[in-house]
Amino acid sequence: MQVSDSYNQKNSLFTTMSRFISAVNNMDQTVMVPSLLRDVPLDASDQLEALRPAGSDGCGMYGSYVLLKSIRNDMEWGVLQGGGVDPTWPLEDEDDLEKQFHFHLNGLHAVLSKLTLKANTLTSRYKEEIGCRN
Repeated sequence: MQVSDSYNQKNSLFTTMSRFISAVNNMDQTVMVPSLLRDVPLDASDQLEALRPAGSDGCGMYGSYVLLKSIRNDMEWGVLQGGGVDPTWPLEDEDDLEKQFHFHLNGLHAVLSKLTLKANTLTSRYKEEIGCRN
């Protein structure tokens, strides 16, 4: 029973959120001069490639840094109302709220895990760029 409980706790949304926030906080503390990231392009094989906003030609590591911090702030402080999100979307079957909840919970867990990896990757790349290898 204990093994199952620790596995479930390790994969809980709260734990995933904490890992992401910790990774972004670590990134924020490591990146002392964010403007240095402006000239660092994303490699096609880089974990940060998926953070590139749709339609942008090259936001580079600086854009990824700003985006990760913005997501962290939204998670910690909430999202401003009226941010262009239609409150009636998605128009799913409201009778199966449990199914909707699990669908979105799984999606959120997956996205946060990927964002955590990206924050850690950005931190490592920054350390490589400034010549700090820890």
